[in-house]
Amino acid sequence: MDYDVIVLGSGPAGMAAAYGLKEAGQKVAVVESYLWGGTCPNYGCDPKKILMSAVEAQARGKALAQKGLVGETHINWEALLAFKKSYTDQIPTRQKGGLEEANIATYTGTASFVSPHALQVGEQILSAHQFLIATGQQARQLDIPGQEYLKNSTDFMALPHLPPRVAFVGAGYIAFELATIARAAGAEVHVIHHNDRPLKGFDEELVQELVAHLQEAGIVFHFDVSLSEVQKERAGYRLVASDFELETDLVIGATGRAPNLGALHLERAHVDYGKNGILVNEYLQTTQPHIYACGDVLAKEAPKLTPVASYEAKYAVTSMAKATHQPLTYPLLPTVVFGDYRLARIGISEKELAAEPTKYHSQLLDLHDWYTYFRIQDQKAKIKLVYDEADRLVAVTCFSSLADELINYFVLVLNKKISPAELSDYIFAYPGLANDLNYLL
Repeated sequence: MDYDVIVLGSGPAGMAAAYGLKEAGQKVAVVESYLWGGTCPNYGCDPKKILMSAVEAQARGKALAQKGLVGETHINWEALLAFKKSYTDQIPTRQKGGLEEANIATYTGTASFVSPHALQVGEQILSAHQFLIATGQQARQLDIPGQEYLKNSTDFMALPHLPPRVAFVGAGYIAFELATIARAAGAEVHVIHHNDRPLKGFDEELVQELVAHLQEAGIVFHFDVSLSEVQKERAGYRLVASDFELETDLVIGATGRAPNLGALHLERAHVDYGKNGILVNEYLQTTQPHIYACGDVLAKEAPKLTPVASYEAKYAVTSMAKATHQPLTYPLLPTVVFGDYRLARIGISEKELAAEPTKYHSQLLDLHDWYTYFRIQDQKAKIKLVYDEADRLVAVTCFSSLADELINYFVLVLNKKISPAELSDYIFAYPGLANDLNYLL
């Protein structure tokens, strides 16, 4: 079969591009090797946030205990998993059905290039004038003896029963979030990290606030521990490192993700790539001008997040149609570590701030007694505001149970360069996070 465009991958990037290309009048096909809809709705951010919803509700109740709420809430893992499955089980059929209703051809199977203009899916050869690779990422496997005993985040979110002891190897977004869920659900939780600086993309002072909060909740952190082996025991596993041993019932590898490229045989299409992903130019073109790529499969500086992938997909549609001569640029991007307490940031990166420390100055505000946080008894709420030499706000990091909501207001403030004077011209609903902006700027 011959198409105008073949999209590889049906995650948020692939789906957004496929619909955009179809609306532009193209004959489009989408190939998916696993679950239609991709990582985010099936076994990534969406189901993770469903599991986290119980954690958030439990924490809110604890915060207001003896302040009008009586009694304790407990998480029933099996019921929570059933709730999650009520959402995820319908995703593949719904996503594939939506494409077919739009007259977009769908192929389920592993795609492999056989030439720059053709690929194979099962027994079929498909050709196209253009391709868009949006195959995302997969869990990165730690290369140590016993690696076959390591499970990943997908396995964790499908556990029929939560074991008494869970260990996470790695201390990035995934480890922090899943560790929070496991601990709230009653497991003994350990987090093992090879150095003493987790979440390097966030302000170190507020990262330590988050670590301290999780330690208070009972999560045990083991920093400066480089795991060397996982041993199978009769009743679980033994984790081994220099001067370190730990017994546990389940080991989750959370040491990052790698681009999902293995089966594509990009060398047959003469497309260049590296260990961090596919190499593209400023128009999302690979080394073959008719083959484009977007989303988490890219080797890029921009964060590998779902909204970023969708943003790139929208640009890819215009770039493939030659409807723009402007290179891809990104707005300032928010990032969030979710939990009962969230850590969120936007603005100039921590790496850039550290490179020129004399150019920037910061202000740390304790917000726990502000009305917004007092009424929900958020006792740890803080925000750090970073300014340049001209006292312009250039970065914000929030730590609170409402940080994910607050950071989205700063998306508009920073991207639109809204000044305090301009903001004062608006009247926001009170009480609320938006109303607090006038006192933060």
